[in-house]
Amino acid sequence: MGDILIVDDERDIRELIADILEDEGYTTRLAGTSDECVAQLGTQLPSLMILDIWLKDSQMDGIDILTKVKRESPEVPVVIISGHGNIEIAVAAIKQGAYDFIEKPFNIDQLLVVIRRAMETSRLRRENTELRRTDFSTGEMIGSSATFKGLKSQLEKVTKSNGRVLLRGPSGSGKETAARFIHSHSLRASNPFVTLNCASASAERMERLLFGSEANGQKVEAGLLEQADHGTLYLDEVADLPLDTQARMLRVLLEQQFQRVGGTSQVNVDVRVISATSRDLEGEIAAGRFREELYHRLNVVPVDVPSLGERRADIPELAQHFIAEFHKTDGLPNRELSEDAAAYLQTMLWPGNIRQLRNVIERVLILGPDAGAIQSSELPSDTPADTNDSRVVLSGAVAQLPLREARELFEREYLLTQINRFGGNISRTASFVGMERSALHRKLKSLNVVTTARGGSRIATVEESEDETRQGSAAE
Repeated sequence: MGDILIVDDERDIRELIADILEDEGYTTRLAGTSDECVAQLGTQLPSLMILDIWLKDSQMDGIDILTKVKRESPEVPVVIISGHGNIEIAVAAIKQGAYDFIEKPFNIDQLLVVIRRAMETSRLRRENTELRRTDFSTGEMIGSSATFKGLKSQLEKVTKSNGRVLLRGPSGSGKETAARFIHSHSLRASNPFVTLNCASASAERMERLLFGSEANGQKVEAGLLEQADHGTLYLDEVADLPLDTQARMLRVLLEQQFQRVGGTSQVNVDVRVISATSRDLEGEIAAGRFREELYHRLNVVPVDVPSLGERRADIPELAQHFIAEFHKTDGLPNRELSEDAAAYLQTMLWPGNIRQLRNVIERVLILGPDAGAIQSSELPSDTPADTNDSRVVLSGAVAQLPLREARELFEREYLLTQINRFGGNISRTASFVGMERSALHRKLKSLNVVTTARGGSRIATVEESEDETRQGSAAE
C-alpha cells in the first residue's frame, strides 16, 4: 500500500505507530535521530513521512528535516507530530510545506484518517508526474515536404491567437509535437505545458487529476488545470474523457473556473486548451459518447495532422533526426542513413506513423554495429526470414494473373510508391525511375494513376478515367 518513514526520538512511540500502520497494510521504516532519518532518505524516498518536531541528541530538529525534504523531494508528504504542540509550531510546519500537524497524545482514528489522505496525495502526485512525462518531444517540427509545410503554416497561424485547437490525425502522427509547437511559439511559452492522456484513469481519478482535491477547506492537491494556469493544457485522445468529466470541462471552458473535488470555493484559471483525437468525434457524438457542446467548444480551430504515409518525402530527415536524438539522450551510435536504407524506409508501410519510425530507428541503433552507414538489410522486412536469394515472392492473387495484367499491377504499385515517396514531385520521380517527365505522365495516365492535393498519388476512379477520356476526345 505504501512505504512510510516514521521519525521520532521516543522508541515506544515510533514502534506503536509502526504496529498500527502495519496492521493497516502499510510498510514502515523507523528512525530515531536526524542522522538515521537522512540515511533512510538517501537509501529510498518514502511515500510518506511521519516526523516528530523535537528530536533529542540530533543535529537537526523536525523543522530542519522538513525544510530539507521539501527542498529536495517536494513530492513526499510530511505529517508533523509533537507532544509540545501549539499554534505557532503548527503554522511554522504548514508554512514549510507539511501536509498536516497532529498533537500528542494522538487519536488513532484521527491519525489513520490523516495518513490515508496523505497517501492519496502522494499517489496523485506520482500519477501527475507520470502523466506529464513526454518522449523528449519539445515541439521541434521536422520535415520539408509540401504536406509538412502546409501543416506547419497552419500551426504558425494558430500560435498568434489564444483560440482552442483540435488536432485530428492517426495515432503516432505527431499531434503532441504539433501541440508543443503551438505552445512554444505562443505568448504562453514561458508558462507550463501540461499533458493529460484522457484514457489513463477511471472517471473518479480523472476528476481528481484534472480539478484537484480539497478537504476541510484546505487544498490537498492541485489538479492539472491549476498546474497549467497561464499556460497550456493538452488533452490527448479527448474522445476517451468520461462523460461526467466532459460536463465539468465544458463549464471550465465557458467560465475559466471550477471547484476542486470535495471543495466549495471557486478556483479561477487562465488556461489555453489544445485537444487531440484519432477518432471520429462526430461519430462519438452520434453514439452518445461525446458531448456536442464540448466538441464545438474544443473545435474552434481544427487542424488535420497527416499520417507518415502522406509525407514519405520527410522520412529520411525524420530518421536522421531520431538517430541524432538517440545519440544525445541514450549514447547510441551516431550513424548515417545510407541511400538504399532511406529509399527502403520510404517504401515501407507505417501504420504506427512517426512513433513506429522512431522505434525502428532505436532498434536498429541498439542491435546494429557501432559505426558505418545504416543499410537496408538492417531494417525490418516483410519477406520470410529464410528467403536469402533474390527471387520475388508473389502473392497467390498475382501469381494467377496473365503476364500483361501482372506487369500493369506491378508498374502501378511501383509508381504509386515512388510518387508518394517524393511527395508528389513528378520531376524527381521521373529522374529516379529513369524516365522522361512527359513519358512518365503518359504512363501514369495509362495506369489510371492521379496525383492528390496533398502531394501523393492514388488510383483514379472510373468516373475520373471517363472524364479524362471525354476531355481527350473533345481536344481532338
